[in-house]
Amino acid sequence: MPRNWVKEVSRMLKAIHASEDLESARNKSVEIETKLGDMKLSAAVDWVHQHVAETLTYYAFPAERCNRIRTNNLL
Repeated sequence: MPRNWVKEVSRMLKAIHASEDLESARNKSVEIETKLGDMKLSAAVDWVHQHVAETLTYYAFPAERCNRIRTNNLL
């Protein structure tokens, strides 16, 4: 990935995790896959498609706990 796109892609991935619920996070990930495809970053598209579901497991917990468990700041 070209260095000048790292910040932009990082913002895209953070937008997935800033979603309100699991369904909107999944929709956002599909939207970002499309954007990455338009940027011709096929390796990033494949990675997001294969691994983003693993990072969304905190949505399975009650909403009042999501803010505490979606980051590892407590470590």
